[in-house]
Amino acid sequence: MLKKEINIVILAAGKGSRMKSNYPKVLHKLGGKTILEHVIKTAKSIKPNKIILVYKDQEKKILSIINNEYVQGVIQKEPKGTGDAILKASKYFSDNDDIIILYGDMPFISEKSIKKLIKYKKKSHITLLTAQIENPDGYGRIFRKNKKIIKIIEDQHANADQKKIKEVYSGTFIANAKDLKGWLNKVQNKNIKKEFYATDIIHFAYLEKKIIKTIQTSNYEEILGINNKLQLSILEKIFQKKQIDDLLLSGVTLKDPYHFILRGVLKHGKNVEIDTGVVLEGKIVLGNDVKIGAGSVIKNSFIGNKSEIKEYTIIENVTVGKKCIVGPFAHLRPKTILYDHIHIGNFVEIKESSIKKLSKIKHLSYLGNSEVGARVNIGAGSITCNYDGVNKFKTIIGDNVFIGANTELIAPIKIAKNTIIAAGTTLIHDVDTPCLVYNNKEEKKKLIHPKK
Repeated sequence: MLKKEINIVILAAGKGSRMKSNYPKVLHKLGGKTILEHVIKTAKSIKPNKIILVYKDQEKKILSIINNEYVQGVIQKEPKGTGDAILKASKYFSDNDDIIILYGDMPFISEKSIKKLIKYKKKSHITLLTAQIENPDGYGRIFRKNKKIIKIIEDQHANADQKKIKEVYSGTFIANAKDLKGWLNKVQNKNIKKEFYATDIIHFAYLEKKIIKTIQTSNYEEILGINNKLQLSILEKIFQKKQIDDLLLSGVTLKDPYHFILRGVLKHGKNVEIDTGVVLEGKIVLGNDVKIGAGSVIKNSFIGNKSEIKEYTIIENVTVGKKCIVGPFAHLRPKTILYDHIHIGNFVEIKESSIKKLSKIKHLSYLGNSEVGARVNIGAGSITCNYDGVNKFKTIIGDNVFIGANTELIAPIKIAKNTIIAAGTTLIHDVDTPCLVYNNKEEKKKLIHPKK
């Protein structure tokens, strides 16, 4: 006997015209990921033999997603309906396989429901995922006669009595590939939209006296689809509410849960406090006793134990060590590394730089493409001039260097440890030995570096 494989088809070839956007509906973001990525993640969770995505055209972003996720793409060039889309995908499965149909615009479909469909398929020829909802407008209704499912009635074709039916069809189902191909080949497009509706297969299954079963979702939100920006915003709120509840239950203090946004994945330690208006994006790691100030935005970054990010600070692709203070109004740009006990103050911008322990840059400064040693103090208004209009150059500052206010370091440049740069200096040459530098001149005498 041939082994029966479980396969998944994701339908994502709709026009998405109601989104009023220049790119496909399923590529709009929900919680920091595309709607489609949410569906693919759930599909992969049951470890199917194949996942096939039916989409409209060679959209580069869709190609990028399916290549990264090992999903096979099938193009439906013309919008001929769900029946036509499934039939195109079904050609890639053997007759013995079971096929689960999902939708690229239903991001909340759960692994639990999919596994339940698989379980109930063992006792049926086709199993449908349904839900009982108070306001079923827009959904196809499950129509029964003598307790048997006769057909699915599309909302636009339902009469007044049929519209009162509360059990609605999600569009998700599981069926044997051979049965499915046979039913789909019978579907006709004699309807208002001139499309081939996959819902018609239910009546064909009934006429063949096949066993048709339904399972209901435990949460109707699973079957919510996204067709316009209003629906997208509603699902975003639902998504954020779930994440916020999970964080609060896991011990994170959110001082204003209704004004916090997580667009990604947050791993955190104990005693984490996050103030109002904070946005976290991508992969974020917060250690123990971390505090994030109001209005801060943090993307794809690591914040070490007992560090504090003060108000309205922007951090992206950065590693912050232990017991650091950053902000307020600081901007840490990609490829920046702060070691332990660093103090970055207000209106300081840093990019592609490493700063070793116990160093301070507290006011109105810019560092780019720099290596800063330990116990360095950089005064207010000091900058590294790292760009000549064509290339970027590096600044290397040794340990225990003191740089006075309003200093310009013209890269490429190296400054020896224990050097003092006087306020207002424009430095254009390397400093090879510890000395006092002012107005680009070197005072050749041994210095006692000021205490921190």
